[in-house]
Amino acid sequence: MRIRSKSVTRPKGRVTRTIGVLTAALALASGLAGTGVAGAEVTTAQENPYERGPDPTEDSIEAIRGPFQVATERVSSFASGFGGGTIYYPTDTSEGTFGAVAVAPGFTADQGSMAWYGERVASQGFIVFTIDTNTRLDQPAQRGRQLLAALDYLVERSDSAVRERLDPNRLAVMGHSMGGGGSLEAAVSRPSLKAAIPLTPWNLDKTWTTVSVPTFIIGAEYDTIAPVATHSKLFYASLPSSLEKAYMELDGATHFAPNIPNTTIAKYVISWLKRFVDEDTRYSQFLCPNPSDRTIEEYRSTCPY
Repeated sequence: MRIRSKSVTRPKGRVTRTIGVLTAALALASGLAGTGVAGAEVTTAQENPYERGPDPTEDSIEAIRGPFQVATERVSSFASGFGGGTIYYPTDTSEGTFGAVAVAPGFTADQGSMAWYGERVASQGFIVFTIDTNTRLDQPAQRGRQLLAALDYLVERSDSAVRERLDPNRLAVMGHSMGGGGSLEAAVSRPSLKAAIPLTPWNLDKTWTTVSVPTFIIGAEYDTIAPVATHSKLFYASLPSSLEKAYMELDGATHFAPNIPNTTIAKYVISWLKRFVDEDTRYSQFLCPNPSDRTIEEYRSTCPY
């Protein structure tokens, strides 16, 4: 059963995008018009077809809402392979399809603990699926499988309003605690994913040498449940050195920092998804060189991207 929400967020300024960057007048100015010079072609499409929204700024990626209106679709707990959830998606149809990210909660938690990512990330131009797990006690491997089942649901069985906006080839996973450990499990199982973002992740497995998905790990300085020394830092160090990867440690934060709206988490999650799901190099400036925000205790990466 699917229940469509009636609520839609208020837009934050739309920007008209112009497609087509070279004209016949430019060719004339270059002395190419009418000369029959081989290779004098006119470009009629933007260089990156996945760019969505206006050029980013620090203010735009830190904003509570981005430029896209967002609607929601609720998914029943009877969904196959996971425990249901909520899909947040841009209402816009003028800029083409959007990439998607499935988000899993931590041990004993439900989708409500991840709800703040829904509109905040979707309003920047993504489809966001915050899910419930089959049971609140599910382990990371189970949560990883459920993240992939949620992505399959988006592609195959979601409401038509969602599917017509979805690019099934640009998918990502994210999760908190055991859900973060699950996002690593999902990345191993499905290397076609475009990004993985473990948030203060927990997993008994400390070695992730087979991950080939661009991975951004967020740890917390005062995490006593999944201490960075035995979790996030080990996970990051074990990822292949050739992989596009980053590790950000939140200054003075605890294990539950990702459960509460957090501008630092949001701006870099958005930037990572934009860079690797949308291949949008306009966002590289926020990831490389390594950021040095006051709220960041440590940042490591394989910059440049």
